Amino acid sequence: MKTMNRRSAIAFGVTAATVAPLFATATFAKTKKYGPNEGKEIAPGVRVVEVGTGNSDIPAYKSISIVDVVFQPGAHAPQSVMDTDMVCTITSGAFTIKKADKEFKLKEGDMYTCSKGKTDEATNTSKEVGVHRIAVLVPA
Repeated sequence: MKTMNRRSAIAFGVTAATVAPLFATATFAKTKKYGPNEGKEIAPGVRVVEVGTGNSDIPAYKSISIVDVVFQPGAHAPQSVMDTDMVCTITSGAFTIKKADKEFKLKEGDMYTCSKGKTDEATNTSKEVGVHRIAVLVPA
């Protein structure tokens, strides 16, 4: 077995400190329950709740906004054109996602991306409230 030197210990500590907030955010997403009137309605049974915003170290983006899109069972967000790049995580429920060139199904824990200028459409196919946690990448 290899012994841990000082440099390895520091690297391990920095990594643990960096990852810990990500696990806290994931836990929050799974446990947070939204009321029927929280956020802004964007379609029948679909509401957007702002979670937070932070600066980005990615040169192409000045900031990242996190939002939860909350879908009631069976709710549908109609096709829309994305105005920025996004990374989406399903934190509860199950969904059918339709893009111009494909359709796919996702469940809790799955991720997908949306590109600026492309279309996207989502339907909650589960019998529970479904949530998309979206990292909206705001261009620099």
